[in-house]
Amino acid sequence: MSVFNAVMALSGMIDTDVIENEKLARHTSYRIGGKADLFIACHSYHSLRRTIEVLSRERVPWVIIGKGSNLLVADEGYRGAVITLGSEFSRFVLGEDGSTITVGAGAILARVVNEALSKELSGLEFAVGIPGTVGGAISMNAGSRTEWIGSLVEDVVTYKPGSGIRHYACDDVAWGYRECGLPRDEIVLEVTLRLNPAPKDEIRTRMERALSRRRRTQPLGVPSCGSVFRNPPDRAVGALIEECGLKGFSQGGAEVSSVHANFIVNKGAATADDVASVIRHVHGKVKEIHGVELQPEVKFLGF
Repeated sequence: MSVFNAVMALSGMIDTDVIENEKLARHTSYRIGGKADLFIACHSYHSLRRTIEVLSRERVPWVIIGKGSNLLVADEGYRGAVITLGSEFSRFVLGEDGSTITVGAGAILARVVNEALSKELSGLEFAVGIPGTVGGAISMNAGSRTEWIGSLVEDVVTYKPGSGIRHYACDDVAWGYRECGLPRDEIVLEVTLRLNPAPKDEIRTRMERALSRRRRTQPLGVPSCGSVFRNPPDRAVGALIEECGLKGFSQGGAEVSSVHANFIVNKGAATADDVASVIRHVHGKVKEIHGVELQPEVKFLGF
């Protein structure tokens, strides 16, 4: 692996920002994480393709992240390159039919929700308050317990390193609870969503109702990764954890939230090891008491 050669090849490349030894705590909602050898912002498709070609040639491991809203990065960081999608991937285009929107994978989901409101298009109200990027939302089929972004997808454009751009219609992809059937070795570039025209007041009312529910039931003002575990079939994982008496359980600076037991929050000085210890403890207790093998929703990097 030659990080030095990669830096030399990427420095000065158009539409590419390269930072060495960047603290990933600056790029996760947990505010936790050590340094990455390289942090690269690619602002165009050409930049992304060229960056991955260079990293592959120099045998530097790489990973794509959005806003790090469901990511726990190890205290030791990541020995490789972390890539994020920049300006060209943040575009929002309203279709000629007035009901579809095409959005870059790097766009902030909250901005897309507000853009849909401004265009009087309904369908994304459930996503209000969900952090992260559109690409991340598509990759994990983000949503509530009953509504998912995958149900709105008309078309997805991806990049397969070494092969090029690929298109998928909605029916080409298997969508499930927190699951998306797109190949894991492909990078989401943009998505077209089909929405429904509706009066702005009605959309705003539904958004306010959804946001009020999130504020009431989730610890939104404290650093976290959102839901840590997926809900098992026909079970609410928060209730399972609470029934184990684990609300308020802590290790170092990490704590099971007293607001929602499926949130592990950073009280201010938590390390990744603290969070991982709490995750292991919760997983073990739920299996011991309920016989349920919880599956993590949070992604791990550098462990």
